Formats: sequence, structure tokens, C-alpha cells
Amino acid sequence: MNKTQAKQRIEELRKQVEYHAKKYYDNDAPEISDFEYDMLMVELRNLEKEFPEYQSKESLTQKVGGHVKEGFEKVTHEVPLQSLQDVFSIEEVEEYVKKIDEKAEENKIKNKTYVIETKIDGLSAALEYKQGKFVRGATRGNGLVGEDVTNNLKTIKTIPMELTEKIDITVRGEVFISKSDFEKMNQEREENEEELFANARNAAAGSLRQLDSKITAKRPLDIYIFNVQKIEGKEFNSHFEELEYLHKLGFNVNPVRIPCKTVEEIEKAIQKIGDDRENLSFGIDGAVVKVDDLKFREILGTTAKTPRWAIAYKYPPETKETKLKDIVCQVGRTGVITPMAILEPVKVAGSTISKTTLHNQDFIKEKELKIGDTVVIQKAGDVIPEIVKVLKEKRTGEEKDFEMPTVCPVCGAEAIREEGEAAIRCTGIECPAKLFRNLVHFVSREAMNIDGLGESIIGQLLDRKLIENIADIYTLQFEDIASLKKNGQKFAQNLVDSINKSKENDLHRLITALGIRHVGVKASKILARKYKNIDNLMEATAEELSEINDIGPIVANSIREFFLQNQTKDLIEKLKQAGVNLESLEEDIQDDRFAGKTFVLTGSLEKYTRGEATNLIEKFGGKTSSSVSKKTDYVLAGKEAGSKLTKAQNLGVTIITEAEFEELVSTGDVS
Repeated sequence: MNKTQAKQRIEELRKQVEYHAKKYYDNDAPEISDFEYDMLMVELRNLEKEFPEYQSKESLTQKVGGHVKEGFEKVTHEVPLQSLQDVFSIEEVEEYVKKIDEKAEENKIKNKTYVIETKIDGLSAALEYKQGKFVRGATRGNGLVGEDVTNNLKTIKTIPMELTEKIDITVRGEVFISKSDFEKMNQEREENEEELFANARNAAAGSLRQLDSKITAKRPLDIYIFNVQKIEGKEFNSHFEELEYLHKLGFNVNPVRIPCKTVEEIEKAIQKIGDDRENLSFGIDGAVVKVDDLKFREILGTTAKTPRWAIAYKYPPETKETKLKDIVCQVGRTGVITPMAILEPVKVAGSTISKTTLHNQDFIKEKELKIGDTVVIQKAGDVIPEIVKVLKEKRTGEEKDFEMPTVCPVCGAEAIREEGEAAIRCTGIECPAKLFRNLVHFVSREAMNIDGLGESIIGQLLDRKLIENIADIYTLQFEDIASLKKNGQKFAQNLVDSINKSKENDLHRLITALGIRHVGVKASKILARKYKNIDNLMEATAEELSEINDIGPIVANSIREFFLQNQTKDLIEKLKQAGVNLESLEEDIQDDRFAGKTFVLTGSLEKYTRGEATNLIEKFGGKTSSSVSKKTDYVLAGKEAGSKLTKAQNLGVTIITEAEFEELVSTGDVS
């Protein structure tokens, strides 16, 4: 490689590394595996070493990745939280130990001992104690400045709020989620059709860096302490001694710490940790080799990014070959149809894998998968099994192509893929796979607003087969409802009254309740005003719908496809028979005084609720927005108005009080 090519490749690698570091450290949403990222860093580091004229202090080979998230207070670390130099072979470990031994001889250090620890796969944090009491905690950030996450750290049960001694100390630890807890979290997210966490590390990082500590408290975070950053009034000779003392103080200390003297012992320790890796309750991504003698550490010193007294040996990801026996499709609660690979069972990273998600049609095409292929699988983040590649050279010619279904495999309704989306969805409103989610949405406050019919009651009704579709809500009997609770007569009467009351709702509530994709409350109101009854809306063409302001072609197609489904027609007919109102109750007002005007509401209003004020604006032809821009005509500011008011002032947008809004409503003077 010549200099020009080297410079070009270095620039490419720096962009790639910076992009993926941001996804990993700042967004907690990596797009590539740790191993792939490590290999990019290795290539970049080697090129910078070979062509030193292109080295830069701004390269991530020279500094720690990560930034302070907006919303957190900054914390300057008194002692930097550095990262470790990674190595990927035993030869590199041997070379490192040889250099340390040579340095020890130069400085007449006799105690050449090491401690080998697990490199826990989590998020690094510093905990600060004053007189034995926990006072502050921060993330690593860029090593020099981190985020104040004290309140979030207080939710972790294994962090002591008070130590066994009244001492001033700052320690460093790794926040993580155990393997079993991580699997439970992802299982729940899969059931709710939420995006799965890529690995336990990112789940832990995302949980600790929540702006709302109540969310953090719901996550099963744990921590292991592995270093003393700073201590007042005590001195230690060795790192191993420090760890023992931390344990006595009440800290949850890294449980794997193996003392070694020779390179042979170090290699055995690394091998042992690798062999025991699958039996550990927590995830690791390597083994850390640390010089034990603290005075020798001071002699060795550090670089701007890494200490010279430690390295991290990274284990390669384990892969196995197996057969892709079949591809089957599952339908989730929101109607997303997901292809699943059925595999010849194979043991990978300590567990038997017999199936894994194939995500969507694009993933299958990208990997060029065929049923019957021999494939290579690995565990992403040591937890989620994934197909890495196809071994095309092992094809026999009997392999079969796979195409995603055009109809739902559960209910037979049309399955569609909307423009710009990877997912294929079932469009059937009565699909059994979607029924629970559809029912919860149908009865929600912004939809039919059936008070008392919450998720728990809906679950019981489905389990007892008292309802099998949405319209069955309106055939529920008093006795059936009362049987759900002990002494449930009062509850049953209240729910019956709420169900009957919902029959009188305006048409826009029903449109919202139907859960048409892309159609929310605002669009439902527009459609109800435009078409007056459900029959007119059902007959509207996509072209006609797309001409309506705030609807557009994508929403129009979604509405049209929804009402073409036999399941939709069946449901509407059942609702009609049950006596549910299918017409707009809003008076036909010709006054469009707010036509073309956009309002933003901020702060708390006294006379109106937000919903009432929005209804008035829309009633007179105006619209509301959630954000202030130059296109905003009015900002209606109540008490304790915040950043939206400030932005309106900066942009010169007209700001009105509640009294001035009433004047606009009564006079129509919007000049």
C-alpha cells in the first residue's frame, strides 16, 4: 500500500470507527458486532503505526469514545477512567508480558506478579463516597468527563449506600445485566414487538443512561467493582490487596481474580476463564491482564488513552455450522410477520440453538438464504443467536428459495409491506394474533374510552373466551363481567354503563379506535368532519383521500386498504348491529376563522384542557402542532410555559394568553 492509498484508507476507517463508536457509546444501539468493531480498530491502529505521518490526536485510537448525553450534568473525573489496550492472540499476550518483565528488570522490581480478571461486558462507572456514604456516581463518558447518574445508580441494589468504614473513596466498577435477566428482558420485548437489545452491554448502558430514574429502577442492573480510583488515609501495595479491602467495605467485587507470576500461568488463567465463560452468570468479552504491584504501575505509567500496566485479551466469537431446515413465519401482536429459521440443533457458546429470527425479507435476501442451506451461526453478544453466512460451496441443488407470504398465516388477511418499511404486516383487524393489542387500543382513552376495561380484564375475558373479537365487547353480559371479580356486581355495573356510553361516541373516536395504520386522533377528526359517517369513509378512494390536507398518499393508501378488508367490513357490520354510533355528531359549522393557522399549546391552561382548546382550534379550521417553528402562527401560553415559549420569543412568533385566545374564539379577529 502506498502513502496515498494508506491516507485514504485511514480516513475511511476513522469515519467508520467514529460512526460505530457513536452508535455503541452514545446511542447504545450498535449496528455491528464487537468483534467487527475491534477489527476496524486493529486495522486503523496498524496503519497509523506503519504510516506515523498520518497519526492524529483526534483518532479514536488515541482517545476514549463516548460523549455526555444531553440532559445529564457533567462530571469531571478526578482520576481519568481510561480504556484498555486490546490484544487478540496469545502471542500478543506473551509479547506484552515480555516487555513488562524487561521493564521490571530495568527498575529492579522483584515482585513481578499479575492479576487476571474477567472483562465484564457492561458500562463503566465511578462511585464516590464521603465518610463512607455514597454521594455521587458518573459514567465514564470520554474518560475525562462523564454523566452524573447518581439517582440511577441508587436504584442498583448491589451498590452500598453506606460502607462499613467512614472513609473517602472513589471506586470504579462495571454496570451490567446478568445473562438470565437479559434473556427475560428480550423475551418480554419480543412479545411486545419492541426492538430487541443487541446485547446485554447495550441494555445495561441504555438502562443506566435513562433521564428518568424510574425507568432505570425497572431494569435488572447489577455491578461489580474492580478498581480503587482514589482513597484518603490508606495505602496498598498491590491491586489484589485493594480488591480484598473493597470486599470488606461492602462492595460487590469482580468475583474472578486469578493471581499469576509467569506467562505460562497467565495463559492458563486466560484459558480457564475462556473455558468457564459459559458458566458465568454475567457476560464477558475478554480477560484482563493487570500488573499487581501498585508502585510498579506508577513506573509504567499511562498513555493518553490506556494504562501501560494492563491489557485486555479479547476472545474470538464462537461459530458453528448447522442446517437451515425450514423457515416459518410468526405473527406478532402488532401484526408484524417475522420469518424464523428452524435449525438443526447445535450447541453454540454453551447453549443449544434450534431456531433464530431472520428479521425480515431484506435480511434473507442480503444473506442469500435458501431452505436446506448449510449456515454458520454465532451468538451476538454471547446471547442472541444469529446466522452469520451461508456456505454456498456445500449446496447440493436441492435447496429452496423462500418468499414472504402475501397473506397472514394466522387469519388469511392481506399482508402488506409499506413503502420505506422492512416489515410486512397483517392488515386484518380481527386477526387472533393481534386481538389483545387491538382490544387494548380500541377501549383506550383517546379511542372509545371504555373505563374499567383495562389490560388485565381484557386478558381474563380472552382466557375465558367471553370475547373473541372487538364487537363482542358489546355483547358482554352483566353476569359474565361480575364473575371476573369477587363481589364484582358494582364493577360489572360500572363497566356495563361505560360500554353502553361508548356507543354514543362521536365517529372520530371510532375511527381512532379501529387502529388504522398512520391514522391518529387528529387524522380521525379530519376524516369524521369530511365524510360524516363510516359508510362514506369506507367508499372513499385513495385518490380522493390523498387530496385532504394532512392526509397524503401513504395515509390514504393505508385507509383504503384497511376498509377493503373483509374483516373490517365484518367488524363494522357487527358494530352497527350492536348499536354503536357510526356518524359524526359535530355540528356542521361554516366558520373557518382559523383556516391556515397553526397553534402550539404550552404550559397549563385554566379554563380549557389541552384537548378542549385543540378541539376549538380544529373546529374553526385551524390545526395544532407539538413544536414551534417559523411557520407557527400562535403560541397559546399558559402558566409555567417552558422551552416552547422561549423558542417562540426567539423566533418572533405571536404569543397569546388564554384570555386573548378566548377573544380570538369569540370575535374571529385573527389579523
